[in-house]
Amino acid sequence: MKRYRPHILVVIALAIVLSTGWHGALRNALTDLRFAWQPRDASGKVVVVAIDAPSIDQIGVWPWPRRLHADLLRRLEAAGSGDIAFDVDFSAPSDPASDEAFVKALRDAGGSTILPSFKQPTRNGGAIHVNRPLKPFSNQSWPAVVNVAVESDGLVRRYPVAEKLGDELLPSMAVVLAGQDANRRPPFLIDFSIRTASIPTVSFIDVLRGDPAALDKVRGKKVIVGATALELGDRFSVPNGKIVSGPVLQALAAESILQGRMLRWTSDVGMILGLGVISLLMMYSWRRLAPGIRVAVLVAAGAAIELAAALVQAKWPLVIDTSLFHIAIVAYLTAIALDEIDFRGLLGRIAESRFHRIAMSLGDGLVCTDEDHRITVWNPGASAIFGYTPAEMIGRPFETLCAVPVDGDARSSMHDAARQALLVPGGAVVVEFEGRRKNGETFSVEASFSGWQGTDGFQYGAILRDISVRKREAERIQYLAEHDVLTGLANRNMLHTGLTDLIAAAERRSSGVALLVLGLDGFQEINDMLGHSSGDLVLCAVAERLRAEVDGKAIVARLSGDEFAIALACADIGEPVATFAERIARAFEAPLAAGTRQHRIRISVGVAVYPEGGQKADDLLSNGHLALSRAKATRRGGHVLFEAAIRQELENRLTLESELALAADRGEFELFYQPQVRLVDGSLVGAEALIRWRHPVRGYVSPAEFMPVVNTSALSERIANWVMETACRQARAWELSGNNVRVAINLSPSQLQSGDLAHSVAALLDTTGLTSSLLEIEVTEDILLHDERRVLAMFKRIQDLGVRVLFDDFGTGYASLSYLKKFPLDGLKIDRSFVFGLLSNSDDAAIVGSTIGLSKQLGLTVVAEGIENRATADFLVSMGCEEGQGYFFGRPMPAEAFEKQFLVAELQTVSAA
Repeated sequence: MKRYRPHILVVIALAIVLSTGWHGALRNALTDLRFAWQPRDASGKVVVVAIDAPSIDQIGVWPWPRRLHADLLRRLEAAGSGDIAFDVDFSAPSDPASDEAFVKALRDAGGSTILPSFKQPTRNGGAIHVNRPLKPFSNQSWPAVVNVAVESDGLVRRYPVAEKLGDELLPSMAVVLAGQDANRRPPFLIDFSIRTASIPTVSFIDVLRGDPAALDKVRGKKVIVGATALELGDRFSVPNGKIVSGPVLQALAAESILQGRMLRWTSDVGMILGLGVISLLMMYSWRRLAPGIRVAVLVAAGAAIELAAALVQAKWPLVIDTSLFHIAIVAYLTAIALDEIDFRGLLGRIAESRFHRIAMSLGDGLVCTDEDHRITVWNPGASAIFGYTPAEMIGRPFETLCAVPVDGDARSSMHDAARQALLVPGGAVVVEFEGRRKNGETFSVEASFSGWQGTDGFQYGAILRDISVRKREAERIQYLAEHDVLTGLANRNMLHTGLTDLIAAAERRSSGVALLVLGLDGFQEINDMLGHSSGDLVLCAVAERLRAEVDGKAIVARLSGDEFAIALACADIGEPVATFAERIARAFEAPLAAGTRQHRIRISVGVAVYPEGGQKADDLLSNGHLALSRAKATRRGGHVLFEAAIRQELENRLTLESELALAADRGEFELFYQPQVRLVDGSLVGAEALIRWRHPVRGYVSPAEFMPVVNTSALSERIANWVMETACRQARAWELSGNNVRVAINLSPSQLQSGDLAHSVAALLDTTGLTSSLLEIEVTEDILLHDERRVLAMFKRIQDLGVRVLFDDFGTGYASLSYLKKFPLDGLKIDRSFVFGLLSNSDDAAIVGSTIGLSKQLGLTVVAEGIENRATADFLVSMGCEEGQGYFFGRPMPAEAFEKQFLVAELQTVSAA
């Protein structure tokens, strides 16, 4: 069997190559190289008239009118050209005049013109589409196929003699041009040794202009007209890295026919005989001749067969396939090499060298021992870990590296671990032990032990790692995963785990668990004024005070930002939960030392108690946050105990927000208008636009119920913009009907915060066409609190548009008088709370009178709200108030009712006298 092993290897190699088709790629490569070795010139009988870049530059963008092709055809006929083939698509009609001109030129040519037909796939992957010349063209010309096959490597090598299009067998263009018979012959190999540069080429534009040199080149020649310009994309890849245009490829095929170079493969009989000869030669000489002589014979045989194939291909149109012969030679050369190499010794030396390189370059420590646990291998990694040099450790027992255990039995444990490695899948056992460095320091070591039977008895190996740093890092990572980095308190994850454990214990004891969620009041101002570093000091001080207050009896955690939490069993408090929460809140009445500053910090506390306040940790946390939100809203500096009503209120709000979003989508909102009159004579001066919600089930919903939710939700800006646009369009409609009604709109905070309000107002006035003086914007103090400088500039730009700006609900805020001085206002509205008790309360009367007097001195218009009777209206007139609104003059009403009462019918005047 060993005698025939080389020949079996060759047979296997040939079988693999034949089954995978690799020999085809080698055959093509060898044939292509022969083309490059034996170049030849074209006969000159075929000329390409090129639709090239200069022609496109001078004639214009492709496709050209067919009258140009007609003119070209006449020029070629007049010059005495032979057969003329167009490699141009004539399957679609163009303008009738050009088509008729081309038909006439074909007819005048006497039917000697060849026009192309070709197949192309459809875009959607359907059936192949056949493009033929238009019937008028085909009646005056010869049909020819121009399709060529692209092989798997992307190159074109073969050229069909004819191809079936539909039910008709059509010859190929080069076959027709060369005057050959289109019988059912197989495709032939184009002779790519013909240099493409030797094919005569003239430019389309030169022939069209009648250039004498160009016409002289085509006289008596066969002509192919086609696109060679890169931008027209008619390109093909051919052997030896060349790319040719379609007409040049047709010309090469025609030249191959004219020169008798229609190349074809020889039969496989010669190849089989050659393989038999080389196999017999090798079988005879394998043990009789030296390897060098056999190599020389194989190389010479390969060179000889390739030289013969090149000479045959150059002289006759035959291509000899030598691929399998060369593959057999390479296989025999490989067999000779394998036969001469001592693989067992080589592999042994390679393994030994590789082990040495790995051992010496390994970053970890590598230690090998003999059967008595005496060290035989010590690498630099082990020196770096333990501090010993190889000379100090070779021959010493492995136990030298171990810190002495309490039981004094290190040797047996190491021995057992190494022996056990033989029984474990993968052959290694990982253990940890305390190691000792040369300087006496002990540290944690991870050892991966393995054992094997060597020539000198049983041997052991251990890969050693210093894992002391890794352990410290793991402990640090564990700490960071459970604690807040800044304060050192437990974080949310550790609090959640602790709460879960407390609840489980409380469930067993039927007791309770208290969770306090604490938020710092006004902490953002500290960050804004003093910076985040000062804020961090405050947070650390808060953490220390909370630790001191719970005295180790509770879990203290920082949840996020300025929120903290305390969790403990109710049994450990020793007082009612409410008292404990109040004590924690009062603990911050004393100043808090943070760095060099003393801070007075108030905290609000939300309390949730298991089981009433939640059955799980997540429930307690969620409900504690809800209670904290209620405390911040109603009892800053105090505590709120969670109760179901708080969550119900939130759920009601969320439900209302959802209904409001649907209402906005369904168009359920309406605008009502309440009249504003001149108090002295009761004449109409304007109307305040007020939103109403017509609920499909509940009917009209009070604005007091839904507007607070709207103003703090994501719907705020959308609804406010709808109100402004709807009111402006209504005011413009009244203006066009001849009623100049000034419409007042309440501004939403979201409209100032989201963008450029002045630009939006200007765009709205421009869109609706409303006169700017008929628009009035009412603002409240909470709007003016946001970014005073930007709001001031915004209102000045709005006033520049001619829009009036009024201060609404005057007298109910904290700094109303200062706003009269700072902000550009055109007037103010006295809140209804002062007007309602005007006749019975002297204080209200004094405030209203002072406000009216101050406004007159500042040049502001005063509008009194909430006038419900004539006596109040008369009293306001006597004080100098000019305008007012209230139920006495009219309730808020739809636009249609407002028109009927105040615009169509004569307005009933209400005398102020």
